Amino acid sequence: MSKTILSILMIMIGLILGVGLSVLINFIRVSKAVKKIEILSERARKEAEKIKRDMLFEAKEEKQRIKNELDKEIKEKKSEIKDQEDRLIQRERNMDKRDETFQKREQLLDEREEKLGEKQKKIQSDQEEMDKLKQEQIDLLSKISGLDKEKAKEMIMKKVEEDISNEIVSYIKEREDEAKLVSDKKAKEMLVLSMQKYASEVSNEQTVSTIELPNNEMKGRIIGREGRNIRTIEAITGVDLIIDDTPETIVISSFDPLRREIAKITIETLIKDGRIHPTRIEEIYDKTVREMQQKIIEIGNSAIFELGLTKVDNNLIEIIGKLHFRTSYGQNALKHSIEVAHLAGIMAAELGENVNLAKRAGLLHDIGKAIDHEIEGSHVEIGVNIAKKYKEHPVVINAIASHHGDTDATSVVSVLVQIADALSASRPGARNDSLENYLKRLEQLEEIANSIKGIDKSYALQAGRELRVLVKPEEIDDLKSHKIAREIKEKIESSMQYPGTIKVTVIRETRVQEEAK
Repeated sequence: MSKTILSILMIMIGLILGVGLSVLINFIRVSKAVKKIEILSERARKEAEKIKRDMLFEAKEEKQRIKNELDKEIKEKKSEIKDQEDRLIQRERNMDKRDETFQKREQLLDEREEKLGEKQKKIQSDQEEMDKLKQEQIDLLSKISGLDKEKAKEMIMKKVEEDISNEIVSYIKEREDEAKLVSDKKAKEMLVLSMQKYASEVSNEQTVSTIELPNNEMKGRIIGREGRNIRTIEAITGVDLIIDDTPETIVISSFDPLRREIAKITIETLIKDGRIHPTRIEEIYDKTVREMQQKIIEIGNSAIFELGLTKVDNNLIEIIGKLHFRTSYGQNALKHSIEVAHLAGIMAAELGENVNLAKRAGLLHDIGKAIDHEIEGSHVEIGVNIAKKYKEHPVVINAIASHHGDTDATSVVSVLVQIADALSASRPGARNDSLENYLKRLEQLEEIANSIKGIDKSYALQAGRELRVLVKPEEIDDLKSHKIAREIKEKIESSMQYPGTIKVTVIRETRVQEEAK
């Protein structure tokens, strides 16, 4: 019993001690927390005071800075006002000086006017006296000679007319002959001067464009699965894509430079974009066509600005820009038109004609070529209709209609456009020969050589500038080789048209061969 009570007491004592200990620990913790809160509060208060001081300091500094800027601005304004006042004062002084000068000039003019009036009166008086003396002398001469003034004048004029009539006829004949010589000389000088004043680049138009690819994998992507991408590109652009064995290269072929340029830009954009499929090809093509439309207008405006022309219809500017993408014998149609405009303008200036009208007629003389693939008819007829549609000057319309001789020229400007057109087309390097004519010329050279008996083989070399002929040595001797060379030369000169010269080389070679066994 006593042990049980003792145990209970011990438990109670332990509980009491545990509760007291926990209360003590909690009290200690609360005391530490209170102290920590007080420390943090003090620190926060000090930090707030510091921030407050800093803000006050910054506000003072900002106030001082604004004040300094205002003081500086006020000082500058005062300086400007002072400068303006000084300039106004100086201007007033100058005006005062001008007033004084004008007053002096006015006074001098008044004095001169008085002197001139006096001189005029004196001159008038002297003139009256001279007229009186002259009349007295005429009366005296009439009395002495027995002839009045009119009869004497008639006799003198008749004598002078008889003396110089032959000289006048001779003089007129000499001047006519001289005028003919001078006019021919002046015309030649004017043409040469016009050609010297205007220089243009040599024609170098091509019918193919090359695109460099980043790798051969891109070539495969352009071709597409079973060739669907390349077929789409060719179908919507109207060009031919040549995919050969050349690595990382494709060739765009078309005789229409505009289509070729649009196709080139479309493919280059697709390569940069990386997404190549029929739908994307059509999107890029439509975008390129819109951009090219804007570029055409810019090209047209540039041509008009270069020539200094004004009041050109916007639709006509677009047609002019399309000439940039047309060629004739390799010569760019727009560059040719600009060249004709410059030449016609220079010649018009020499002759005293309307320079701007001549330039306008020169620029528009081939305007029909811009859309001759869209509308039926010759480029002359189309060009005349375009000029009438946009209400061009009658001289311009006649220049377009007559520049190939289809219609009579009715003005000097029309004739100048004809001359400038011929100069532009015929100058060295203006036009390239077509591939068809080039190949035909090479074939004709070889046919002329092969038509002669005793010829074994013939080769046209150096773009048709040299013809090498191999003869059969058993049929042709050395003397006959000279005769064949001359015969080929004469046939070429009589039956062919070609630029420059053609060198004919006849080769006779004898080979002796044995075989040792």
